[in-house]
Amino acid sequence: MAINTAVVGYGFAGKCFHSYLANLADGLNLYAVSTRDPERQSAVRKDYSNIKIVSTVDELLKDDNVQLVVIATPHDTHKDLAIKCMDAGRHVVVDKAMCMNTAEADAMIEASKKNNVMLSIFQNRRWDSDYLTVKKAINDGLLGNVFLIQVAILGYGRPGGWRGDKKQVGGQIYDWGAHLVDQCLRLVPSKIDTVFCDTHHIKWDIDIESHLNCIVKFQNGMSYGIELSNICRIKKPRWFVLGDKGTLCKYGLDPQEPYMIRGNIDATVYNPDERPKVVTEVDGKVTEMVLDYIPGNWKGYYQNISDVLNKGAELAVKPEEVRENMRLIDAIVASAEKGTSVKII
Repeated sequence: MAINTAVVGYGFAGKCFHSYLANLADGLNLYAVSTRDPERQSAVRKDYSNIKIVSTVDELLKDDNVQLVVIATPHDTHKDLAIKCMDAGRHVVVDKAMCMNTAEADAMIEASKKNNVMLSIFQNRRWDSDYLTVKKAINDGLLGNVFLIQVAILGYGRPGGWRGDKKQVGGQIYDWGAHLVDQCLRLVPSKIDTVFCDTHHIKWDIDIESHLNCIVKFQNGMSYGIELSNICRIKKPRWFVLGDKGTLCKYGLDPQEPYMIRGNIDATVYNPDERPKVVTEVDGKVTEMVLDYIPGNWKGYYQNISDVLNKGAELAVKPEEVRENMRLIDAIVASAEKGTSVKII
């Protein structure tokens, strides 16, 4: 029997990411959507036939057929909604960011253990083509001993809706930054030493930062830079990696999202002009090369969720891992507020 899955929230994330990708997974059945908005309820009816639509999570939890709840709502609601659903005996997937701080993450993990239900966080960019390709290049020793990784997501435009409200979103480090933090902690095989974060609040009439730049220093000597901006008109490399033998540079984002939005993620085409470029030593000679992509696979996240619940597979994105993401985010926020480096113990 397929796992009956309900999605809470039908904005961009609930509609284009969660409902779509969960519906593609073998062993999951998109059963219900919860949204108060009449226009979004109409959109659900248009997108899916024979699906249950309710206005509140409480209504959803009255239905014993619901087994898995996906929370695709503003960040500041994640903890309370997740715990409510887990206390009702439901498995839960939470959109990134997991929550607002480490204390909330601890409460969510405790609820998962107490109720013996699964909890996972939607860190779909572990299945990005660029991340997978860069990770392989590093692990294969193509660059030698890597000592610096810089990542950037830069654009120009005032964030709209709840994403421009600090109380709800938390700031850029909770949005795109939640993916970059997750990738950072997956790539560097060391504990964090210190974090420094510098922010600027200019141009837009909102209370989240316009530009954020932070440096994470690890105990093994590696530095990891994370830069986020909504006031940058020229792109920087998505990835810039330095090792003692070579350098990697990669422009452009994983291309799955626009194809997913159009309802055909399997048609994703990778831009050959945005493949990672490497200059390194091969057999003692300086060599330039362009790396072939490892294809991305966002469908892999929900397929893993299905396999966990139906087949007892190992969970790919564990809440304890993402709790460590929240510890780093806490330190980044604290550094930005204090204007000083923060040591992580």
